[in-house]
Amino acid sequence: MPFQLNEMKLFAGSSNVPLAEKIARHMGIQLGNCDLGRFSDGEINIKVDETVRGHDVFIIQSTSTPVNENLMELLIMIDAFKRASAHSIAAVIPYYGYARQDRKARGRDPITAKLVANLLTVAGATRLVTVDLHAEQIQGFFDIPVDNLWSFPVFSKHFLNSNIVDINDVVVVSPDIGGVKRASKFAGKLGVPLAILDKRRPKDNVAEVVNIIGEVRGKTALLFDDIIDTGRSLVEAAKMLKKHGAMRIFACATHGVFSGQALELIANSEIEKVYVTDTICHKKLPANVEVLSIAPLLGEALMRVRKNLSVSILFR
Repeated sequence: MPFQLNEMKLFAGSSNVPLAEKIARHMGIQLGNCDLGRFSDGEINIKVDETVRGHDVFIIQSTSTPVNENLMELLIMIDAFKRASAHSIAAVIPYYGYARQDRKARGRDPITAKLVANLLTVAGATRLVTVDLHAEQIQGFFDIPVDNLWSFPVFSKHFLNSNIVDINDVVVVSPDIGGVKRASKFAGKLGVPLAILDKRRPKDNVAEVVNIIGEVRGKTALLFDDIIDTGRSLVEAAKMLKKHGAMRIFACATHGVFSGQALELIANSEIEKVYVTDTICHKKLPANVEVLSIAPLLGEALMRVRKNLSVSILFR
C-alpha cells in the first residue's frame, strides 16, 4: 500500500460559512464534508464525512453571536477531529469572542479570554489563527502557536485604490490609548498622520472622550478600531471629532458586532460611512455600512502556515 502524505483539509463551522467558502475559493480547495446537526434536546451532533487521519485540519469558526453556541460547536469539532487522528488541528477564529475580559479589572471578575484559551487547548487545538485580538496579551494565554493577523492591509488597500477620500487630507484616529499600535500601523500604511482620543470608561459599554491628541481640524478623520459593539463609544468619538473641526468622518473596524441599537445610533451620527470586514456574518446591513472581505488575507496566511512560511511578511 503506498504511503499517503498528509493533506490540508479545511472545514467550516456554522457561524460564518460565506467567509469559509471565500477562503476555500482563494486557496483553490474545497471545504470538507462535515454535518453539523442537533439532537432533539438541542445538543450539538457533528459527523465528519471524510477521513482526516494524519491530515492537517483547519476549522473556520467565529465565536460571534450566538457566542456560546458557536464556541461549543467549535470545541466539539476539535474533539471530533482529535479522536479521528488528525495530524494537527488549527482553530481559525476570525472573531475571538470573550476577548474583552482579559484581566481582573475588579475583584471577583473572571478572565474569560484565558478560560476560552484553556478550553480550546484542552479540546485538542494545536494552533490558533485569529484576526485583531482585542488585546495582544491574549496570545500569552496559549501554550500553542498563535497567529494574530492584522486587518489594516484590507482597509488601506481599499482607501488607496479608490477616490473615496483625498488621502492628503486624511488623519487616522485611534479611539483610545489601547488601540494606538493598531491605528499607527494603518496610518503608516496610508502615509498619513495619527490622532488619539483620550477616553474614560465610567462603566461597561459607556465611554467618555475627554481630549484629542493630534490635529483633526479641516481633516477627513478615519476612526480605526477593532470592534464596533453597541456603537455608543464610536458615536461619542465622532461627536468629539466634529466639535474639534473634522470635516468628514469615516469609521473602520475589523469586527462589526452591531449589538442592540448600534446601527440606528450610527445612522443618526456624524459618521458618513462605516467599513467592517466579514469576520462576523450579517445577513443584511444598511447602505452606510460596507463590508470588505478578509478572506484573501486569511487564505494567504493559512497557506503560509501550512507551508511553514513567514506570516508577518503579509503586514510589511
